[in-house]
Order: sequence, then structure tokens, then C-alpha cells
Amino acid sequence: MNWIILRFAFKKIDMFSAKELRVIDAVARGGSFSAAATELHKVPSAISYTVKTIEERLAVTLFVRQHRDVIPTPAGEFFVTRARELLNEMAQLKEDTQRVANGWTQHLYVALDTVVSESRMHKMVHDFYNAFSDVELHLNMEVFNGVWDALADNRADLVIGATAAIPVGGNFAFRDMGILSWAFVVSATHPLTQQTRPLSDDHVRSYPSICLEDTSRHLPKRITWQLDNQRRILVPSWHDVVESLKLGLGVAMVPYHMVEKELESGELVSLAIESALPISPCCVAWNTERLSPAMQWLLDYLGDSDTLNSEWLVR
Repeated sequence: MNWIILRFAFKKIDMFSAKELRVIDAVARGGSFSAAATELHKVPSAISYTVKTIEERLAVTLFVRQHRDVIPTPAGEFFVTRARELLNEMAQLKEDTQRVANGWTQHLYVALDTVVSESRMHKMVHDFYNAFSDVELHLNMEVFNGVWDALADNRADLVIGATAAIPVGGNFAFRDMGILSWAFVVSATHPLTQQTRPLSDDHVRSYPSICLEDTSRHLPKRITWQLDNQRRILVPSWHDVVESLKLGLGVAMVPYHMVEKELESGELVSLAIESALPISPCCVAWNTERLSPAMQWLLDYLGDSDTLNSEWLVR
């Protein structure tokens, strides 16, 4: 029974060819069989026969025949409208298929580490859509190994701001973004500012470490910075880390560019500690097997390593 229904469904879908729909469209626009015949380079009798055949299949009159002209019936007006929509969809299907064969993709998935500039991200989106009106840009913010995980798991075609060495293997290419520097930061009124530096682990351990949660789903998660037996305060973004520091809720190891303004104003203070984080290499990475015109445009747009460093590793 299901096979019979399936065959009937396909038969209904294939009921009208593109040529037949073009005949209906031409008759409606020209207002006569002769005008449609001239446009389509056919004889009027062939046009009349095609229209009659379609009407018989539908068991509906599409056009009222007058002396020389034809006028669509209400059913005919509906059919003409849908016929034009189908013709447009067929043309779009052909165009999209050819573009896919030439490397075009309908979506581009980009993952960004939360260390990158959000304002620069917004400008990128604006410029991308000015260049590509027919490609959707899907952005997702990740933390630490979450960026690499998205790339390895094919949830991202390209990642921006990936830190540390790549923990996965595959057909990936890279572009250096420079070095990410870390600062151990507390509020200006924090008790640790009164201690002798560099601060020992014992001095720091009693204060909560304000951290971000690694968003990796499959790869091992990384911790921002935490001493043994030290409590954590997990927050969703670096902005929340900074605001928590201002309130004196704890201590944090923060990308220097995220707190540069607060350090200059004196609202926050950077302290030397024994267990400091080393500098982190930062990069753009992409899946070479999913290279498309949209991704190539984005790679060209992002620029070289110096441009990436100056534009993206800022607050």
C-alpha cells in the first residue's frame, strides 16, 4: 500500500513539465494562443493543444476562449501564479546545483574563542553579508578547547582566536594571530595587593578563582587557571570575569587585552605570582576540505598575522 501511495505522489509531482508551465505563463502574459506561439516559436495549434491537455488532466478550465483572446478563470489565475513560482524554483534549483558543483555552499560555520573582539566580529558579519547575499554565516562563541572541538567535530568550518597547540589531527590549515599575554588580576582594594610579590600559591589559594567553563564536548576540557584545592567561580564570558573582579569576588588570570583599560585606570591591579600562565600562541584555523568561495573571501578579509593581532586581540 505504501509503495502505491509513493508512486502516486511522484506521479503527481511530475504531472507538469517546465515546458508546459512556460506555455501557461506565456498565454497568461500574452492574452492569446497566437501571442504565446510567437514568443515560444511554436504554432498556435500546439499552444492550444498543450493548454487543453493540462485542463483535461486537471479537470478544470484555465482560460475562457473568446474570439481572439483568452482570459484566465479564477482557477486559471491561481494555476498561473503557482506555475510561475515553480518555474522560479526550478531555475533556482539549477543555479544552486551548478554553484555547489563550483564550490559554493549555502552556509559558513565560524567558531570564535571568547578572547576575540566582539565589536570586530560584528563588523565582520556586516561586511560578509554585503559580499554574500546568498550565504548564511553561522557564528558560535566557544571557550578554550571548545574551538578546536567545533573544528574537529565539523561544527565549524573556520575558527578565530584558537589558543594553545591544536589537540586534534586532520586536514587543517593555520594562520598565526600572534601571542596572547595573561595577567593575574585583582581589584584595587583586594587584600592581596598588600602582600609581598611574587605571591606564593598559599597566599592566593584562599581566594576563589574566577573562570570560564571550557565548552569542548569531546576533547579534554582546559581550565583557565586554578590552584590545587582552590574554589572556582564559573562565569559565562570575559566581561563577567572583569565585572566580578571589580566587585572583589575573587582573583583571575585574564587575557591582558581584556583588562588593559581597567589596569590603566587603576580600577584593577595586575600582580606577580609564582604560578603565572605562560604566553599562549593564538591562531585562525580552517578545514581545507570544506574550502569554499565564501571561506576564501573570509580568509582574505581577515588579513595577515599582524592584522589579525591588531584587530582581533583587542577589547
